[in-house]
Amino acid sequence: MRDGSDTFFSGGVEDCYRGLREAGPMTAKKITVERVTFISNRSFEEVLGLLDKGIGRPNLGELGRRMNEAATFEEYASVIRGVVGSADLREFLRLDLGSALRKDPAVKAYKIVRIIAGNPLIMKQMTEHVPDAGSYAPVTILVYEREDGVHVSYDMMASYLAACGDEKALQVARDLDVKVVRLLGEATASR
Repeated sequence: MRDGSDTFFSGGVEDCYRGLREAGPMTAKKITVERVTFISNRSFEEVLGLLDKGIGRPNLGELGRRMNEAATFEEYASVIRGVVGSADLREFLRLDLGSALRKDPAVKAYKIVRIIAGNPLIMKQMTEHVPDAGSYAPVTILVYEREDGVHVSYDMMASYLAACGDEKALQVARDLDVKVVRLLGEATASR
């Protein structure tokens, strides 16, 4: 795309910033992300069911009410601990990305679901040291079908925070990665 002055827009951050006259200072940094992907011979539904065992799926309206009513951090933490699954996670949102594919007859549809999961107590531990961790938590678990099986992908939290320089936040991220990767391995293990 050209802007009329024959300057090619590269899609970089400078192009996004151009034209903002009253914007405040901006910084940009590149982050290298480590993605793990498991491939399973289980069915899509079976993999989702096994993931659900490790991810709590509470009634969000009820949970929100109980979290708001908690008078102390200890009460709040107790509410959270009561709704997480075996992997110490709870579901925030589940997006059926395949629904749009199934509506378009010109596209080969396949099943693909994005699960956004986390634990507010773990997120608190990271963001109290590194506010940028809030950009990456809760985490995404992507589940999709391909010819060679069901793929389950996760971007390692520790890779997002590797450059932050805060060992406490990085250790919390590593511990979270262990929990998530263990869950993914269990959900995708061969029958």
